[in-house]
Amino acid sequence: MARVSGYQRTALPGGLRVVTERMPGVRSAALGIWVTVGSRHETADENGTSHFIEHMAFKGTAARSALDIARTIECGGGMINAFTGKELTCFHVHVLDEKLPEAFDLLADILRNSLFDPAEIEKEKRVVLDEIRDHEDMPDDVAHEFFMKSLFHAHSLSRPILGTPDNVRSFSREQLLKFIGAHYTPTRIVVTAAGNVRHARLLAQVERSLHLPPAKRMPAGGRVSALRPGVERHQRPIQQAHMLIGTRGLPYAHRDRFTLSVLNTLLGGGMSSRFFQNIREKHGVAYAIYSFAEMMRDTGVWATYLATDPERVDRARDLVLEELKSLRDRGASANEVEGVKTQLKGNIMLGLENVSSRMMRLGRMEVYLRRFSSLDDVIRHIDRVTPRAVQTLANRLLDERKLITTIVEPEKTKRRAVRKSVRS
Repeated sequence: MARVSGYQRTALPGGLRVVTERMPGVRSAALGIWVTVGSRHETADENGTSHFIEHMAFKGTAARSALDIARTIECGGGMINAFTGKELTCFHVHVLDEKLPEAFDLLADILRNSLFDPAEIEKEKRVVLDEIRDHEDMPDDVAHEFFMKSLFHAHSLSRPILGTPDNVRSFSREQLLKFIGAHYTPTRIVVTAAGNVRHARLLAQVERSLHLPPAKRMPAGGRVSALRPGVERHQRPIQQAHMLIGTRGLPYAHRDRFTLSVLNTLLGGGMSSRFFQNIREKHGVAYAIYSFAEMMRDTGVWATYLATDPERVDRARDLVLEELKSLRDRGASANEVEGVKTQLKGNIMLGLENVSSRMMRLGRMEVYLRRFSSLDDVIRHIDRVTPRAVQTLANRLLDERKLITTIVEPEKTKRRAVRKSVRS
């Protein structure tokens, strides 16, 4: 068992890991059960399965109805939820500390004993299909999906987390249970808790209540293939244009991840960033603009997103490329980098005052690093980032020859109609 300050970690004989961080002075606890499976680990025919299982987990067990599951947590003022990503599925609660044992029993129950009633599966298919249609009605979401397809093309990371309508309609109880049997295994489960939590008590509950079968096969989702830079344009019946410009980023465990965080914050991390000040405020060619960095097991994503008038798309792209070239060629001043580091450290520290944020951080650190970094460790790493390091990473990562541009814009007939209306 590893122990550092309020942090404790135990790896059980079957491979399941329990990680906690005790936070003195709080009267609540956040608990998560993480499964290291997501859309990346699905075949084309399985795409959407992880997300659908997440939905079905709240539809009842042998001991609890769907209403019982909700009431158990909410009657004490708590919150229960779940999410699915490219590489992770997480079921989590935030409750009063006295409710933590009951909350864990509930999460263990839905993980081990969900009914997957065929009638409920058919109802939930309609819900997920509505979710997919809602997603398709949001052009910024559509632009992000097209960008991921361009970034990872044939790899499973290119597929949508929600899956396709045809796949969702085809799901059966047998398929879902087979997927769970293959992926919901001890070596792929991490239990994390933060707040007023006792590690030994939670560990005892895990050993008593969370028995899962061993793995039957290795996960899918192999190495990503070579990058294919370029520009892609897609037309939709919309009014504004939505654009992403980006490239492959860094894995979560990469030694330059803190430099990337500084670089990303400098370029598009808020209203004081270069993108916002120069492209929106100075030139007025985008009403929304930001950048983001997502880090995964062996790869990552860095991109900037902006929304603009269709007639200004090319101008907006040129301005983004100019900002990237300026950072590559001239770098950033010591004062600018210090200001960005202060902003980044403040964001992290404020976020970690929340027990749920601490629990989420524990989960990602355990999944991707298998070790703990204290807040002081993170601050030290950020403080070590230099202007030269930022410029060096910009030249390596943001080379214009490595960039992918995805544009979702109005259909040409609609664009002509808009211009005619404006002239009249």
